[in-house]
Amino acid sequence: MKKLTLTLLVSCLGYASFAQDFYDIGTIQTIEITFAQSNWDQLLDNEAASTDNYVMATTVSINGVVFDSVGVKYKGNSTYNPTQVKNPFHIELDAFKNHDYQGYKDIKLSNVRNDPSFVREPLSYQIARKYMDAPKSNYANVYVNGTLMGLYVNSESISKTFVDTHFGSDKNAFFKCNPIAGAGPGTTDKPNLVHLGSDSTLYYPKYELKSDFGWGELINLCDTLKNQVNSVSEILDVDRALWMLAFDNVLVNLDSYIGAFAQNYFLYRNDFNLFIPVIWDLNESFGKFSATGTGNLSTAQKQQMSHLLNLNDTNYPLVSKLLNVPLYKRMYLAHVKTIVQENFANNDYFTQGQAMQTTINSSVQADVNKFYTYANFTANLSTDISSGAGPGGGTVVGIANLMNARSTYLLGQADFTTTEPTISNLAVSNSAPMLNETVDFTADVSDATVVYMGYRTQPHAPFVRVQMFDDGLHNDGAAGDGTYGIDVTLSTVFFQYYFYADNSNIGKFSPVRAEHEYYTLTLTAPPVGDIVINELMASNVTGETDLNGEFEDWIELYNNTSSAINLSNYYLSDNGTDLTQWQFPSGTTIPANGFITVWADKDDLQVGLHANFKLSALGETLYLVNGTTLADQVTFGAQTDDISYGRYVNGTGGFVFMNPTFSSQNSNPLSVEAIQNDNELLVYPNPGKDMIYFKTTSADMFGQALIIYDLTGKLMYSDILSDNQQVDISDWTSGFYVVQVGDYRTKLVVE
Repeated sequence: MKKLTLTLLVSCLGYASFAQDFYDIGTIQTIEITFAQSNWDQLLDNEAASTDNYVMATTVSINGVVFDSVGVKYKGNSTYNPTQVKNPFHIELDAFKNHDYQGYKDIKLSNVRNDPSFVREPLSYQIARKYMDAPKSNYANVYVNGTLMGLYVNSESISKTFVDTHFGSDKNAFFKCNPIAGAGPGTTDKPNLVHLGSDSTLYYPKYELKSDFGWGELINLCDTLKNQVNSVSEILDVDRALWMLAFDNVLVNLDSYIGAFAQNYFLYRNDFNLFIPVIWDLNESFGKFSATGTGNLSTAQKQQMSHLLNLNDTNYPLVSKLLNVPLYKRMYLAHVKTIVQENFANNDYFTQGQAMQTTINSSVQADVNKFYTYANFTANLSTDISSGAGPGGGTVVGIANLMNARSTYLLGQADFTTTEPTISNLAVSNSAPMLNETVDFTADVSDATVVYMGYRTQPHAPFVRVQMFDDGLHNDGAAGDGTYGIDVTLSTVFFQYYFYADNSNIGKFSPVRAEHEYYTLTLTAPPVGDIVINELMASNVTGETDLNGEFEDWIELYNNTSSAINLSNYYLSDNGTDLTQWQFPSGTTIPANGFITVWADKDDLQVGLHANFKLSALGETLYLVNGTTLADQVTFGAQTDDISYGRYVNGTGGFVFMNPTFSSQNSNPLSVEAIQNDNELLVYPNPGKDMIYFKTTSADMFGQALIIYDLTGKLMYSDILSDNQQVDISDWTSGFYVVQVGDYRTKLVVE
């Protein structure tokens, strides 16, 4: 999910940012698997049909980080074969012990059996992530017992970790939509969302349940698609479904919902009771898989495949039902046009594909177990590979041969040559409003019959669509002047929105990637007031204890006035959508120029002031509310054990790391000398001004998080510490910085 400001600056949400992420497309990972048994291949073959059984590897090393006792098995349907050397792997780091690498536990490695170009899967996922939540994907050289198996595609697993990261929960109904027995000739068990009645056993062969429950909810979705499609938005994220369908169609990704087996996607139902589709298994995208529900397509037919494929086929209700709702069809057409224009009409896909092939060129040459020749690899990004060149037989269409013609074909269709709405001159009456302020939103729109703004006030919530008007009554200027307006009262500090204009032929979004991308409105932090958040501790290990002798997080308030103030109407919260999360008990007062401290421990039944939430040591935003007025707020990043974050100067200054001053005057801003630990962690040159390097006497540090922040707590850099690590600091402001790896900290001086 992404957000944009009105100037269209994109900020990614979700994963922590690593300079060398496990899925960085420009870095080939090195994965080394070691088995104690010499017959490891036979052992993996024996378990290949199992969904749960893993062979224990003695160790698995990922980029030099070694894990012991790791689960490994073969995976794949059409790409696995016991007679071939290079089979796809599924590595489960936590199958036997609680391991993870950069937070990832489930590693899926595809053997590129069906793709001479080696780019179909990573390139397709790269395009998909512009428009929907989809896995990351890159490459890994994989070794077993010291022997190179070859270059693999390394794609992120759609697991409970994935859905929790992207959708905010992981305990709801969750389905893998693939036939349990696998898809192939004669398959009739298709997870196509056709309603089969209320008997859940009829659905068992078609869908794999990944949660503890959910069959009733899936059946309800199928029933609603069939019989009440106008209500389907109450249980299905329609916009994400339309993006998935548009993506599959444009990229001729037929081993998908729109193809012969109606498979290769997941469904997760979020906390707002909406099923969200997630695509996966894109190794035969860009026309490698040829089968639709009515037969196999030739290259020419793929180039000119209808953008409304399956429009009236009841075996594909996600297409036939949704696209026969006029509004949904126009939204779908807008999404198709966006994908074509942003990736194919401008040749961007080809540039990205070339970059990927450049990165992996030498590794492809070194892969003696690859299924196509090196010449096939260099050619297939552009041209067809003739029948019989690889293991599957048949011609493998060249990606450019397919997509250049397809782009021209699609943009020449009447649905896309028709006049589309335009949306411009977006404006907000106040770009930094206060809580409970009413804000006017306007946009200039032409060639539209209706204009909407979609907005939401909670993360992951569905967007509420409200109509905008050009009637002169909504601060939109004169009636009929082409400027549309709407006003919204901001009752929470969280606000994301987009615009959508519609005519009788096609729709238009702003931003064009909505609802996956959107604009965000950031509320103004209030000025320093009478009562302020003065200091907080989000990782209390050895400091103050509450009356029960427990080391708990705490929040300190300070009264900047010379009079005592009653706090009965005040609230503390770490949830921007619930600002009245915890209320001070009636009669609570804070003395003149004095302090009051609240334990943030979720133990609100204990004696004293105990809030019903805890602080996150990873960082979050804390709010102080007076009635319905935001009195103060502080956003903080990752915290360090027993170091507080407080105002200096006390009561009115900015926030800095400090030695804790529990319920007393803030007077101890953190000295870098107090955190120096040079014997364990060495940064050099120090002072530095261009590039810095790291040495450590503890090998255990490698693989741990490296973070650098300034003395105000601003995060400057984050990565996973590796040997020969280097960081460019040439554009950093001169001053002191804190370098932390695990529990070790040292200072850095930038000249």
